[in-house]
Amino acid sequence: MPGTTDNFRVTIEPDAKDWTWVLDRRCPECGYDASGVAAVDVADAVRANAVSWADVLRRGDVRERPRPSVWSPLEYACHVRDVFRLYDFRLALMLEQDDPLYPNWDQDSTALEDRYDEQDPSVVAPELADAASAIAERFDSVQGRAVAPHRSPQRRCVVHRRHLRPLLPARRHPPPP
Repeated sequence: MPGTTDNFRVTIEPDAKDWTWVLDRRCPECGYDASGVAAVDVADAVRANAVSWADVLRRGDVRERPRPSVWSPLEYACHVRDVFRLYDFRLALMLEQDDPLYPNWDQDSTALEDRYDEQDPSVVAPELADAASAIAERFDSVQGRAVAPHRSPQRRCVVHRRHLRPLLPARRHPPPP
């Protein structure tokens, strides 16, 4: 069943938002404002984000959903890990190819297929830290470099501060406490 978890057996509504809007305006839900983040700060912010997840993944309630339609902290952590991996893959494509095309990524299908709700938090924590470290190192390596022309926010990207900043919220709805 789409969007289910063993502890609630309910459907999660698929996220169909175009998250590129966070580049242009403040998020009314969490207050994130991409315009206030400098490109040179992205790598360190990613690293700090990963550290905050380590504490979250040690909590006793890590598998519990705050509401049936909201992912558990564990599910969010798995998502953040996979977002870091995805951005690292996409950034590598930008560095290796002119005008790269990105395969579509369905975050909700990934959550179901990879059974985010059943993953081991003690395994997810180092995986998330490793993924954050990899993308942070790659971001550090490209500061000031422009690669790949920007044409469509859904399929193509340029290494530009506007495209580094959206990674920071990494689905901060809800942010780790």
